Amino acid sequence: MAIFNPSKNTSFNPLEINILNAGTKITGDLFSEGDLRVDGNLSGNMEVKAKLVLGATAVIEGNIKAGNCDVSGVVKGNISVSELLTIKASAKISGDISCAKLIIEAGAEFNGKSTMSTGMAAGLGDFKNNKFGKPLDTKAPVISESFAEKAAG
Repeated sequence: MAIFNPSKNTSFNPLEINILNAGTKITGDLFSEGDLRVDGNLSGNMEVKAKLVLGATAVIEGNIKAGNCDVSGVVKGNISVSELLTIKASAKISGDISCAKLIIEAGAEFNGKSTMSTGMAAGLGDFKNNKFGKPLDTKAPVISESFAEKAAG
């Protein structure tokens, strides 16, 4: 059986994409060092070190932790992303999200809390215990009256 050939090179290749196709159902936690595309169903937590893409037919029941993530399917659980989270128009999310950057397309359904977090980029989030990094200071800079008067004048 060639699948179990010990002479075959089985080292990690970050350029290869793992795919969980539609019609596939997995129960249990999933971990990937590289990119992962899911079009099937997963009941369990996911941790993807690189980019996770959840297609329109994907159904995830569990927490997700990823470097980057595009969601087009259904997620029932919390999502923690260290960089960019993109929620596509067909997505339906029931759970809290935490990320450094967020894009939500018109038509997407999101029911939960969102946190923009600097700690996520440093890997400080703990998605299994719903603890995320330090929130960003999102206050706009204050312009003094004298500066505003000089700019207008």
